[in-house]
Amino acid sequence: MSGATPAFVASPGGRVAGEIRVPGDKSISHRAVMLAGIATGRTEITGFLDGEDCLATLAAMTAMGVRAERLAADQLRVDGAGRGGLHAPPGPLDLGNSGTAMRLLAGLLCGQAFDTVLVGDSSLMRRPMERVAAPLRRMGARIETSDGRPPLRIRGTPGLVGCQHELEVPSAQLKSAILLAALGAQGRTEVREPALTRDHTERMLAAFGVPVERHDRMVAVQGPVELRGCPIAVPGDFSSAAFFIVAGLIADGAPLLIRNVGVNPTRTGLLEILRLMGADIRVLDTRMAGGEPVADLEIHPGPLRGIEVPRALVSTAIDEFPILFAAAAIAEGETLVTGAGELRVKESDRIAVMAEGLQRLGVRVAVLPDGLRILGGPVEGGVVDSHGDHRVAMAFAVLAARAKAPVEIQDVANVQTSFPGFAATARRSGLLVEKRSA
Repeated sequence: MSGATPAFVASPGGRVAGEIRVPGDKSISHRAVMLAGIATGRTEITGFLDGEDCLATLAAMTAMGVRAERLAADQLRVDGAGRGGLHAPPGPLDLGNSGTAMRLLAGLLCGQAFDTVLVGDSSLMRRPMERVAAPLRRMGARIETSDGRPPLRIRGTPGLVGCQHELEVPSAQLKSAILLAALGAQGRTEVREPALTRDHTERMLAAFGVPVERHDRMVAVQGPVELRGCPIAVPGDFSSAAFFIVAGLIADGAPLLIRNVGVNPTRTGLLEILRLMGADIRVLDTRMAGGEPVADLEIHPGPLRGIEVPRALVSTAIDEFPILFAAAAIAEGETLVTGAGELRVKESDRIAVMAEGLQRLGVRVAVLPDGLRILGGPVEGGVVDSHGDHRVAMAFAVLAARAKAPVEIQDVANVQTSFPGFAATARRSGLLVEKRSA
């Protein structure tokens, strides 16, 4: 087998049916550990994602004096240090592949009384960080980047000052970093965003007792403010469920039920897009858990048709575009995605990497500056390179169910960052996916 790292080998066919669960939400798990770490008192977290990204955040917080006990793989007990109780770590904080951890910790740490350096793996060290450093500097933070990229060198600066921020691009990570800095800043910090982005930070701050002002695309916090420990229940990750939503639509089988999935409306644009493509997706037993809406999703197989994806839905589906591109590859007709330039600065350039992989499987694709034009049709077998991007790897593993021959997906080690046990869950759902070591 080619490739120097673990690979998936996914075969055509399979019968997707039954009932599955997906791991805890990555975005919520990151935030839960960070906020629990600076709260006063004890926080118990259930449903924590036991993946490499979130474990890197946990390790960073414990390196700064937070006491955390693993009660189970997905359960933590955190005794918070308080907003001013963190201390300098013994060395640089290595955040692995996690852009979320790096950007949010920049906001959390810039107002502390000590200096920190944030680093990561080779992929993370190439990702843009000036976009988060610049607004934090407006509040008085002292952050240095290397040509706009990591390492982030943060000079602790107590006494940040709240101010108004008008974001140029919709980014929940950027919004969250500013809100975390605002917790220790003097005065009111207001963030306005050009389009709706995920609101997990706002919801969780309220759970920790922080008064949060919200109106349309504006959120504001009056600092300084203290957080109080509380129980946090992390729902199943919608971005992980997305792969099996599409699998249930395109693979032969009976309905597939995905239990306990977070259905925060700032995250579920993919459901609306797929329904426009003709998908039969039913949201059952919607309830609230830990301040987040949760439901069971019932997926019924059926044909999809190509569409022009409404730009208004792009920001609420930004992490799901790899699997949407895969669905478009077998939909009848043409699918057009524009306004998704943010995909070029994810774990990989997801526009370029998905186009490359689809073309290797015989799919007709036109690359646009901010999206793709995909003509659905037959999918051949072959070898694709995920370029170390976990969502790209899983998208091609699902698409292989409709290929004419097996598909080998190379460089899949980073799937562990967001979906440990993906191949096993895929097999339980009915997909024919094996993980092989080099």
